[in-house]
Amino acid sequence: MGLTELDRAPGRSVEQSGVGASLVRARQLRVLGGRPWRDPDLDWAVDAVRDRRLLRVGAHALAVSRVDPEVRSVRVEALSRAAVGFSRDVEALVAEDPSNPDLWLWLGRTRVEEAWRIRPEARARAVQAKSYTTYTKSMQSAREPLMRAASLWPDDPVPWEAMLWYALGLGLDREEKDALWLQASGRCPTLYGAHVARVVSLSPQWGGMTDEMFGFARTAASRASREDPRAALIPLAYFEYFVQERSGVIRGASSWFSPEERREVEAAARGWFEGHRLHPRTIEAHNLFGAAFHLADARRLARQHLLRTRGRPSSLPWTYLGGDEVNQFVKACRHLNVGTA
Repeated sequence: MGLTELDRAPGRSVEQSGVGASLVRARQLRVLGGRPWRDPDLDWAVDAVRDRRLLRVGAHALAVSRVDPEVRSVRVEALSRAAVGFSRDVEALVAEDPSNPDLWLWLGRTRVEEAWRIRPEARARAVQAKSYTTYTKSMQSAREPLMRAASLWPDDPVPWEAMLWYALGLGLDREEKDALWLQASGRCPTLYGAHVARVVSLSPQWGGMTDEMFGFARTAASRASREDPRAALIPLAYFEYFVQERSGVIRGASSWFSPEERREVEAAARGWFEGHRLHPRTIEAHNLFGAAFHLADARRLARQHLLRTRGRPSSLPWTYLGGDEVNQFVKACRHLNVGTA
């Protein structure tokens, strides 16, 4: 599947970088769901893992990521989602090399992802007690390998990022979530994936407070450097807010963002410059801004950000809109006269 811009708008790029309009003008892109990164080695590793062949390719992709926690965070998340359904194959690798922190991390995060896939809907828990018990046991099984990974490599923040999702899934108390956040942020204060988990943990739909969630997102974005995609925590917080607080009033694109809210997202986007060396989470950030501007009816900004995703939609934010991220991404592109084929 490809996309090309049909309704072109003159002007500078989203980041006003002076690169020119070539990055946002008509071009053919293949739309690939669930791959919001620009990392050919990771693409290859994910393909190998999904085919249940050459799992050692995945292990190697993690091993070489130790020098960069942002790359490591993206890779373990992607490889764990690719391994959902056959975590025992990862267990077999761990058994062969039990002192390898990469493999313990991969196993733990895969179990987290497997548990999330079987999590019952909240409204069904009363009549699906057995399913919820199965889910809980599955999520609890992630703790030991993640803690083993953390003990084998104490400086690694990524097991603690995974533990934030573990804590969210099990509904651990606030003190435990705060302690895990301190472990992750203490090792890498700018880790994007950990910040996303923290925003979600503080959101009203997960028992948090709206003001605290927005306060965290705004503080983190204000402390980010120009090339740090944590600016996208602002639209992320709005999506979390909308899901809980405005789910009954959302109708069309213009009903999502008030003028004041749109201005805040615009200011966050202006403060972010993707740079010449893309951050591993740049594609995800463009997805968040693109979806937000689409729903704020800021068509030109939405088109620019969606084209900069390189046709790679991420699960967040598109799953907030319901259904599959590819379908929602393509629907938005068509609404914005960004042709898909």
